[in-house]
Amino acid sequence: MKIKVINPTTTGVTDPETEKEFAGYAFPGTEISVVHLDYGPASIECELDEAICVPDFLRKAKQAEAEGYDAVISDCFGDPAVKPAREVLNIPVVGAAEASMHFAASLGERFSVVTVLPNIAPTIRNNAAQYGIDRKLASVRNVNIPVLALRDKNKLVKALHREMLAAIKEDHAHVLVLGCTGMMGVAKEVEKRLKRDGHDVPVIDPVAASLKFAESLVSMGVKQSRLTYMPPPKKARPGYP
Repeated sequence: MKIKVINPTTTGVTDPETEKEFAGYAFPGTEISVVHLDYGPASIECELDEAICVPDFLRKAKQAEAEGYDAVISDCFGDPAVKPAREVLNIPVVGAAEASMHFAASLGERFSVVTVLPNIAPTIRNNAAQYGIDRKLASVRNVNIPVLALRDKNKLVKALHREMLAAIKEDHAHVLVLGCTGMMGVAKEVEKRLKRDGHDVPVIDPVAASLKFAESLVSMGVKQSRLTYMPPPKKARPGYP
């Protein structure tokens, strides 16, 4: 199967690392391709960023379907453009946060998300409610590190470890979720440190979760329901690709 991962930002410097990370989780025979936007935000850290990424994301998503890809992944924990893309595509469209939260909800009584900045926390809480699993969301914490500064892995791991310990002790979380797809390659290290502290809990990587969710949908031969994601009414939409 072929899966297109759309980075909903104009920052393409991490695309090779992203493709390598996704490929590391892929089943044999799964082809991964990563693309970033031609226009939009440099990173996604608020509702404005999410809004302005949508038009070019939809253009990239429609192009992926036309090229024969079997599924599209929105590579951001805010799940930008997922809902409109589901309306216009006839292949599965997967959001990293939705996939991660559903996995987390199935692995323990309550889960916490640790994201980048406080700006994105309301979006995560609202999405959890929309996905019907807000009852299991213990908390949304942040490491106070902007997306474009996540390449310092040592700093990131220390901050994640600190906030996840607090989530376990203070918020009574039983499962932890990385709240940004840019937090690549650190889930197992944080999980190991938590286990050394006496907490044998899973840490969900949204890259792995979104890929496995997409692979499962493709393997099952299913996509989004047309009773929920109806095709948009035909009308003039000047400027829309």
